[in-house]
Amino acid sequence: MVLPNAALAEWQAVEQVKTYSISGQSGATLYQSIGERGPNVGVGGRVIAHTTFKLTWTRKYETRDNACVLATARPKLIITYTLPKPAGSLPEGLRQRWEIFIDGVAAHERVHGETIKAMVRKIEAATVGLTVPDDPGCRKIKAEMNTRLGGLSQAQRQEGRDFDRVELSPGGNVHNLILQLVND
Repeated sequence: MVLPNAALAEWQAVEQVKTYSISGQSGATLYQSIGERGPNVGVGGRVIAHTTFKLTWTRKYETRDNACVLATARPKLIITYTLPKPAGSLPEGLRQRWEIFIDGVAAHERVHGETIKAMVRKIEAATVGLTVPDDPGCRKIKAEMNTRLGGLSQAQRQEGRDFDRVELSPGGNVHNLILQLVND
């Protein structure tokens, strides 16, 4: 049984921005510095910017007639956007191009943040009110929740990869932002 949306918790994600320092006095040298200092995401190497999140839950399980029910679940979601920031001042023309670039990159990362928030709402909808019969110790319900959550998590990751593929491909938004920055 899933409860109506009114039974879901009201919550707000905490969104924060971390920066890493880059240097350069041209678009090309700034972009080169990004390549040298950007977040390292493992197999994919360094990236311009990155969105991460920490999600924890406060959950209340109840036993009802030998069944376990997830009565409430309140998420605590912290989304962190990591973006480049020039260490020094930039010449006027470059500063203007930089602002267009970083505003576009930040907007791109906020889309990732929105997909994370959507995933949390889907987790709520899929689990709050979940009832597992013959589970007075509330052990089976946790296994059932893990099964449901795995699929939602994988779907969110795939959505992010698909979005990046479009945005970073030739003619994509981030690709064009890079070209506008580096082409003096």
